[in-house]
Amino acid sequence: MASVLQFSDVSVVRDGNAILRSLSWTVDSAERWVILGPNGAGKTTLLQLAAAQMHPSSGQVQILDDTLGRTDVFELRPRIGFASTALARKVPRDERVIDVVLTAAYSVTGRWNESYDEIDLRRAQRVLAEWKLAHLEDRRFGDLSDGEQKRVQIARSVMTDPELLLLDEPAASLDLGAREELVGLLGGFARDENSPAMVMVTHHVEEIPIGFTHALLLADGELRAAGVIDEVITSENLSDAFGLPLDVAKTNGRFAARAA
Repeated sequence: MASVLQFSDVSVVRDGNAILRSLSWTVDSAERWVILGPNGAGKTTLLQLAAAQMHPSSGQVQILDDTLGRTDVFELRPRIGFASTALARKVPRDERVIDVVLTAAYSVTGRWNESYDEIDLRRAQRVLAEWKLAHLEDRRFGDLSDGEQKRVQIARSVMTDPELLLLDEPAASLDLGAREELVGLLGGFARDENSPAMVMVTHHVEEIPIGFTHALLLADGELRAAGVIDEVITSENLSDAFGLPLDVAKTNGRFAARAA
């Protein structure tokens, strides 16, 4: 397997505060990673580094064989699929769903004067169908439910056939039904051998789809555990990361956690 993401002794310091500390981590092309940890652990910062949205204070970040600080990030970013709440806020509320997905080809949010070929439109329509959004093609993005908006974001992130897919809390704020629908779709995507390497940040083990292979635990900006998912998502490791005695169980491929 080829490495698509490599952190080497990476630290991020802002206003004298260490957000990430000496983190080393590697993601291979066939791996699907979930990142967990308490609020303020550094999860979103890690994902922003992986998305080439920021640079480390020290250490080296290598993404798809390019090294941050030595490459043109504007050429690198289109090779990375990235879905986040921050990105969703940049989408005009009156933008049609089909255009939200189409504009990923130019890494912009909001149609302007760019032009698209028929093949681009057909691909956008196919991606919407794969994420059960075809019936919403002409709806305004701002009129969608939270669950629908989350799925549109993910459809946009895979529009360009990325080599690396990054998802920042894709199930956050969803009700039970919307969460389970999204987790099921993500699980199917993760199990497809043609899908890119995936990294997903979440706060809850219940949101980890079947098909994810590895996990990384962060606390206070430090890596507490990383590796094969069943060896990392344990009562002992989560209790350490979250500072609370927790019981972790796995049933039919899905995790659950509660206070011990």
